[in-house]
Amino acid sequence: MTSKLQSVLEGRGPIKKIGVLGMGYVGIPAAALFADVDNFDKVLGFQRNSASSGYKIEMINNGESPLKGEEPGLEELLKKVTDTDKFECTSDFSRIAEMDAVTLAIQTPFENPQDLIPDFGALVAGIRNVGKYLTSGMLVVLESTITPGTTVGMAREILEEESGLVAGEDFALAHAPERVMVGRLLRNIQEHDRIVGGIDDVSTQRAVELYTPVLTKGQIIPMTATAAEVTKTAENTFRDLQIAAANQLALYCEAMGINFYDVRAGVDSLKGEGITRAMLWPGAGVGGHCLTKDTYHLERGVKMLGADDLDYPEGKDSIFVLARNVNDFMPKHMFKLTQDALSAVGKSMDGSKVALLGWAFLNDSDDARNPPSEPYRDLLIEAGAEVMVHDPHVREHPGVEIMTDMDTVVADADVVAVMTGHSEYFELEPSVLKGFMGKDRPVVVDGRNVVDPDAWIDGGFVYKGIGRGDKN
Repeated sequence: MTSKLQSVLEGRGPIKKIGVLGMGYVGIPAAALFADVDNFDKVLGFQRNSASSGYKIEMINNGESPLKGEEPGLEELLKKVTDTDKFECTSDFSRIAEMDAVTLAIQTPFENPQDLIPDFGALVAGIRNVGKYLTSGMLVVLESTITPGTTVGMAREILEEESGLVAGEDFALAHAPERVMVGRLLRNIQEHDRIVGGIDDVSTQRAVELYTPVLTKGQIIPMTATAAEVTKTAENTFRDLQIAAANQLALYCEAMGINFYDVRAGVDSLKGEGITRAMLWPGAGVGGHCLTKDTYHLERGVKMLGADDLDYPEGKDSIFVLARNVNDFMPKHMFKLTQDALSAVGKSMDGSKVALLGWAFLNDSDDARNPPSEPYRDLLIEAGAEVMVHDPHVREHPGVEIMTDMDTVVADADVVAVMTGHSEYFELEPSVLKGFMGKDRPVVVDGRNVVDPDAWIDGGFVYKGIGRGDKN
C-alpha cells in the first residue's frame, strides 16, 4: 500500500456517491443495484444526450428500462431507486466531481481484428471525462473488457494527464470486469464472483469496498489489474473455444451422416470420479459484444506485454484465433445448408424468398450486437435472395427492417431459417407455416436445434439443420 493514498482515502471517508458511465447492458443494472444498497447515498448514471442514445435519460429517470427482452426484476428495481431519488441519469458530466467512485462500462470493439487495434474511441472519451473532473481520493474503476495492460498504461496516463493527479498517490485506480449475460443481468452481478484488480493494494481494497455490498452469493477475488484484464479476456476466449469445438464436431457429424446431439449425449454421460466431458451447443454463429472480440484483446495483450518471452510452436496459429474463425464461419455454413436445400427442390438462391427468424444473437433478448444473422443475411442478398426478418424483441437495426408479425414474414417464403432460439420459435407448427408459405416443398433450415426434424419432414418440408447429418 502507498501510505499517501491510504491517508487520502481515510481523509475522504467511505464511498457514498457513485457515478456510472455507460448506460447499457452493464451500466444500467449495475447503477440500479448500487442505488439499492444502504451503504451508498446517491448514484448518478452518465449518458451523452446524443441523437442515438439520449432517449435513455428520460426513460431511466421515469423508472423505465431502455433494455427490452426478458430481463427479470430490472424494471421494478429501476422504478424503486428512481422513485426514492437514489438513482438519477444525467448528461452533465461535470457532476463526476461530486462522486467518491466512478465506474466505466463502455464498449471496446475491434474495427479490424486482423491488425489487433481496438476501437477505444468511446472508452478514451469516457476516461477523459472522468479525468477532467477527477478529485483527490476518488476511485476510478474500468469495467469494460480491455486489452491487458490498459489500466496501468493508457487509462492511467489519460487520467493523470487530464487531472494533474497521480494514480496510486492521489486517487485509486482498478479494473473490475463485468461478468454478465443478457437475460440475467441483475442475478449475474449479485451472484457471480467479482474479479477486482487494482494498480496497487490500496486501490484493490478501495474497489473491494465498492463491490462487496452488492454481492449476495458472489465473492470478491482480488488480484492485480493486469491479471484481472487477462481473467476476463481469457474466460470469454475459453468459452468461444468450447463453442468452436462443438461447432467443428457438428460439421464432422454432418459430413459423416450422424446426429451431433446423439454424440453429445454420449460424451456428456461420462461423469464421476472427477471426470466430466460436458460439451456446449453448436449453432449458426456466435454474436454479442464480448465473445466476438475478447480473443483479440487477449492476443493483443500478449503481443504488447509478453511477445519477447512467449514460447509457442513456431509458425502455428493461435488456437484461440482459429476457434474465433470457426465460429465466424458458421453463418457461411448456414448459407450453404440453405443453398443445398433449395437445390433439392429445384430452386436457386437467386429469386427465392427467405424468412429469417431471429435477429438477436441470444434467445429471448433484444441484444443485436454483432448478430450472426447479419452476415447470413448479407450472403443471401448477395446471392439474389429476398430476405425478410422476424424478431419478437429487436425493434430496429441499422439498415435492416425487422418485423414482429410472423405471418407477414413467412408469407410466400421458400425458406424459413431459424437463427435465434427465441422461445416462441419452439412453438412453430409446420402445417401452419406451410399454409402461409404456399409452397409444395418449402424449406426449413434450423441453426439452433429448435424444430423437430421428423415433424417438419412429415409436414412436407425439406429439412436442413446444423449437426444433423442423419437428417440433412
